[in-house]
Amino acid sequence: MSNIFHTLSNLIHSTAFFSLTWGNYIMIVVALIFLYLAIRHGFEPLLLVPIAFGMLLVNIYPDIMADPGSTSNGVGGLLHYFYILDEWSILPSLIFMGVGAMTDFGPLIANPKSFLLGAAAQLGIYSAYFLAILMGFNGAAAAAISIIGGADGPTSIFLAGKLGQTNLMGPIAVAAYSYMSLVPIIQPPIMKLLTTEEERKIKMEQLRPVSKLEKILFPIVITIVVCMILPTTAPLVGMLMLGNLFRESGVVGKLTETASNALMYIVVILLGTSVGASTSAENFLNIATLKIVLLGLIAFAVGTAGGILFGKFMCKLSGGKINPLIGSAGVSAVPMAARVSQKVGAQADPTNFLLMHAMGPNVAGVIGTAIAAGTFMAIFGV
Repeated sequence: MSNIFHTLSNLIHSTAFFSLTWGNYIMIVVALIFLYLAIRHGFEPLLLVPIAFGMLLVNIYPDIMADPGSTSNGVGGLLHYFYILDEWSILPSLIFMGVGAMTDFGPLIANPKSFLLGAAAQLGIYSAYFLAILMGFNGAAAAAISIIGGADGPTSIFLAGKLGQTNLMGPIAVAAYSYMSLVPIIQPPIMKLLTTEEERKIKMEQLRPVSKLEKILFPIVITIVVCMILPTTAPLVGMLMLGNLFRESGVVGKLTETASNALMYIVVILLGTSVGASTSAENFLNIATLKIVLLGLIAFAVGTAGGILFGKFMCKLSGGKINPLIGSAGVSAVPMAARVSQKVGAQADPTNFLLMHAMGPNVAGVIGTAIAAGTFMAIFGV
């Protein structure tokens, strides 16, 4: 009988109930909230479902992220190996290739002024950088945190890894992807606050047709120009443009299909679960995380405001031909931010169609955020 009781005791004590902390339970609740938002309200479920589930797993079974050096058999946890692909910047770069293969750069080519709106929306990144330094972060950590302002999860992960801020990668990535998911909630109040109803009703002229030759040359020219000036951007900008060249060349349909579908979804699963699994209670529940979440929100709000205010400036210069709402799409959340511009514009005038106009600044924002990351890498000698 003693052996039976001993065996039962071992089984009972091997359950998670005897090893979890209050912090783990808090993080489990947070994971469940994220799952609710993703499934019930549709807040970017492709991102939030794997992130939330990774968060759930690591706080129930921390060894799923165990380093091989800390285990008796020298074998690490499953999600540890996924996470290494984040640290090595492999998954963020592959995400960019998928985004390039999925996205039509035509609106940006048709209206090159969109580059200015995309650049203006990067104001949040640089504002957050200086604010982070004032809040006690060192330069490299401040740079990694500030990229959240671009609402670009892959770039945030990429830069954190390159700058050696892997200890902050979890909070940075979760904050970035959370704000990407909450674009439809965060942006509209800022957009309505900074624009008048008359401005929101402005109808823009139809974009000119873009030739196939222009679409083929664009990714090649951008790669040469940007990567010659900032070689450190090659992994992101290069993969983004390679994916787009797959799409526009018309000769590699299977590569386009793979990059934009099968490969993209596989990478999202690996990246999402590993990012979520980096949020164990001991790593996530601290003052630094709260600062990162706050800085990310400020950066995103300032970036949105920067794009809109520059849109208002361009509206004045154009004699009222540019709707300032498209400036908010200058953040990198493709195509969510462009859809929000369309939605807010349609609320003012149901016949207003801004989506394609907003896609220009949206794509420019992706490039702009990658350039901002490359600039920080050059500054810190990476």
